[in-house]
Amino acid sequence: MSNFRGIWVALVTPFRLGQVDFEALQGLAKKLLAEGVRGLVVCGTTGEAAAMSEDEQLKVLDAVLRVAHPSQVIMGLSGNNLQEVLAFQQKLQSYAIAGILVPAPYYIRPSQQGIESFFKAVADASSAPVVLYDIPYRTGVRIERATIRRIVQHANIVAVKDCGGDIETTMALINDGHAQVLTGEDIQIFTNLALGGAGAISASAHIHASLYVQVVRDLDRGAIHDARSLFYRLLPWIQSAFSEPNPAVIKAALAVEGLIANELREPMQPCSAVTMERVREMLPSISL
Repeated sequence: MSNFRGIWVALVTPFRLGQVDFEALQGLAKKLLAEGVRGLVVCGTTGEAAAMSEDEQLKVLDAVLRVAHPSQVIMGLSGNNLQEVLAFQQKLQSYAIAGILVPAPYYIRPSQQGIESFFKAVADASSAPVVLYDIPYRTGVRIERATIRRIVQHANIVAVKDCGGDIETTMALINDGHAQVLTGEDIQIFTNLALGGAGAISASAHIHASLYVQVVRDLDRGAIHDARSLFYRLLPWIQSAFSEPNPAVIKAALAVEGLIANELREPMQPCSAVTMERVREMLPSISL
């Protein structure tokens, strides 16, 4: 089984004057990898992939792979038209990558049988490991516990990005051991690791990524008190990072640090002036 343990950053896509800022993208990717994160998730929710063309997404993937090892890159793949998803999947498979991140079909709200059939089709066709993305508040459909436990028994489905909001399902998936469980809810990072999960696909870890990595290392060496103290230090930032629609606050923080322009693609909007000021005040205190 592929090993996805650690902190993966759900990478933003920097824009400048409406276009992808590839220089900023590569600079950010290199910085995060240098801070010790396990890898990067490209063109996911935080990457604003839903507002990008397939051509743009492929160019972003190519740019990241120029500065990251293929084992450090997971690519987002989403849609509600199975044939179109499979066609784009074939294009992605011309790249060497660690995996593909796939949510349930959004908007159309298929049955549990339809969800299971969708993931089986994607996994059957995949030459890269599949990370199932369970995020019902975005897709509009919940993958029931029994369904997801069956789905992850597929040999090509190796991990779950868990945003389902059901701790019993989380524990069942961890205990079953068919797939590694990475939380997609940053506030659950410590809990996930303590329960035996694999780590996180985190948006807030763009900021002080090395501290998130240290939480994992502390727990791996049994230093629970150190890990807990460090996580509580990160907690105010994590809470602020999602106080407005993601990735508005993340991009604001990165702009404050001079790493990217504070630009999102419509209809997403930059965060409010009040939030921006709070971010400016908060960032220096995280590393103290």
